[in-house]
Amino acid sequence: MPFSPIPLGHAIPDLPHAVSCSLPTMRAVCGYEVKAPEVIAAMRGGYPRFVLHRFVKKLTDHYAKACGSARYLWLTSSAQMAEQVRRELARSGHTAQVHDFDGIDGVSHDDSPAIAQLARLFLQNTGGFLASRAAEDRLAQLGLVPAPQPEAAFGNGAPDRALVEIRRQLAPLFPENSPDSLMLAPNGMNAVYAAFSALAEAQAAQGRHTWVQLGWLYLDTIALLKHHARDNAQHYCYLPDVFDLAALETLFAQRGAQIAGLVIEAPTNPLIQTPDLPAIYTLAKKHGAAVIVDPSVSSIYSVDVLPYADVVCSSLTKYTASEGDLVAGLVVVNPHCANADSLHKSISTRLDPVYPRDLARLAHQIAATPDVLAKVERSTATVAAWLEAHPSVKRVAWAHSPESRANYQKLARHPDAVGGLISFTLRGPIEAFYDAVSLPKGPSFGMQTTLLCPFIYLAHYDLVTSEAGRRELAASGLEPELLRLSVGCEPVEDLIAALDAALSQAPADG
Repeated sequence: MPFSPIPLGHAIPDLPHAVSCSLPTMRAVCGYEVKAPEVIAAMRGGYPRFVLHRFVKKLTDHYAKACGSARYLWLTSSAQMAEQVRRELARSGHTAQVHDFDGIDGVSHDDSPAIAQLARLFLQNTGGFLASRAAEDRLAQLGLVPAPQPEAAFGNGAPDRALVEIRRQLAPLFPENSPDSLMLAPNGMNAVYAAFSALAEAQAAQGRHTWVQLGWLYLDTIALLKHHARDNAQHYCYLPDVFDLAALETLFAQRGAQIAGLVIEAPTNPLIQTPDLPAIYTLAKKHGAAVIVDPSVSSIYSVDVLPYADVVCSSLTKYTASEGDLVAGLVVVNPHCANADSLHKSISTRLDPVYPRDLARLAHQIAATPDVLAKVERSTATVAAWLEAHPSVKRVAWAHSPESRANYQKLARHPDAVGGLISFTLRGPIEAFYDAVSLPKGPSFGMQTTLLCPFIYLAHYDLVTSEAGRRELAASGLEPELLRLSVGCEPVEDLIAALDAALSQAPADG
């Protein structure tokens, strides 16, 4: 069935806990970024770490009354997270109070936009917001919303059985790890935050403080690394070219004793570049540096990166929760890395808990992942080849792009395991194409539903809209008008037809 346009702000998919929402025009995208009233009023959802779910908002408003009119309240994923927010604000000279609303945790502070921005960014970067299902359940208990809408869940919703099932499904991907060693997180960023914090502390004890960002990473991962280095710029180093092994060798030769570790996406988001991970890991181990690898762009089902990492952090929101209505993350420690047991323990104490209903929902969906990915990956290869041949398309990036293919194949679990992401740029302006294309348009990826977005506008609007920012993007090989396509499970001929119809309205500039 051909695609039908989805109105502004509608949830994608049309489910109570959807993780995406429709931004059908470039005007809507820009309006969303600048908080234009007419766009914000139309929003019925959004990606959970950027847009508070309506259930979380409603529950926050309910409990905020207990804090007083002069206080601003955030509900968090745990008491530990609330305390971390309090400490973060204290570092900036602000006082905050931790709350326990009968098992729902939160932190309040003076009702100041500046303080609220600090707290919000910290929670966004660490994945610390209260889960929407947790908020929904409490609201239902309070009689403020109807009972939760029925949804399929594994084991009648029993969290212990759900966790066992999730680990059982994931265990074949990590045959040298026991199933119990696979650590679940409430979202991918909480997984990255816990792993990075544990490794940073362990490496700092050895006098190593500098972390290396290899290639352009997801915005919250970049923020996490820069936050680590906010008191000392020498503690953060960015190498933009993931293929320049010589630059990394030079850096280790100059500062090897100071380097704590590297954070790498394989492939990267949104350029879908794959570095030579085996060579990088060998170099890092030679100099005593740790390596964190995030394979979310293609998924842990498509690439095997654990042999070349001390810790793997992945978003299970992508591909594994393929129905698009929950967030979750995973951390796996390489059992052969130094002090693996102590590192596992340190990370596990830093992770926030996954809400039981999210576990049960994930356990219900996870068994479909191999079949979903097989269909997605077949279509991805077909669509990438079609885009590469289209005269209106300037550049296409995907797992098998020539510059990355050899490195990617070192990690791929099988020859057709290419993930579901394609990035491309057009020879002309993107507005006519983006506004005309009938595909679902919104943030996130790795769903059964195809999603298109102008990624740089959504993730780095501040850089897109300034000359200095555009120069920064250009230095990293990023074009502001890059489009990121997450291929779904719809018939590939319908997907290509939708792209073709819209590209006919975006002729090449030559």
